[in-house]
Amino acid sequence: MLNLKFGHLSVVGNYRENNEDALAVDEAGRFFIVADGMGGQCAGEKASALATEIVPKRLNALINFDGQDAKTVSANIDEAIGEANAEILALSEIDPNYHNMGTTITFIVAVADQFYVGGIGDSRVYQLRGGEFKQLTTDHSLTRALVEAGTITEEEAATHRYRNVLYRYLGSKEGGAGADAKEVKPESGDRYFICSDGVTDGIGDAEIQQLLGSVDDPQQAAEAIVQAALDGGSKDNVTCVVVHVG
Repeated sequence: MLNLKFGHLSVVGNYRENNEDALAVDEAGRFFIVADGMGGQCAGEKASALATEIVPKRLNALINFDGQDAKTVSANIDEAIGEANAEILALSEIDPNYHNMGTTITFIVAVADQFYVGGIGDSRVYQLRGGEFKQLTTDHSLTRALVEAGTITEEEAATHRYRNVLYRYLGSKEGGAGADAKEVKPESGDRYFICSDGVTDGIGDAEIQQLLGSVDDPQQAAEAIVQAALDGGSKDNVTCVVVHVG
């Protein structure tokens, strides 16, 4: 089994009245989840809470974390997320208070000595390895689709009016289409970072990399990055998980 150390923090931030972000961190280091809810009133808060309640429960029921083949793990992750998606969709249809609610979800699931990394929406997982910092997940946003189509540039995407519009999230028909989990072989010294877009609303990749690489305690790193995002002007809830591989 992997030797993991981790820290996490989720705050309302400087502009919102409630926290629509949620996280789930398994104390045994088997999974790490961040969800960023959306919807009027308390709907986003409810959607992210459902995601971080249902998915861990199903992962615990379905996965043998001591060892399971990759195809089965991926299918089990998809089943867990699909169940959360169905629950969020159903509640949004029967309760007017939760109409059109939704949430992103992004995760690292650790099975034996392997990571499974993926997500739905625009919350992200990053890896810092040997000085190289890269995003492991793909944003399911309209601007990302436009960039990949060559319609706009990366620079234009950063300020585009549709940068926060998602075409896949939990609470949508497309939300049940699978989590695109990819296998990542963690190495000693790796640092992983999971975040809602409240982090990247306040600071860029270079500052995240600098703080992730220079702060050796994962809880202190999480706190430093959240504070940097707030100081940088983030107008959203800010949530992150930091995972160090020993």
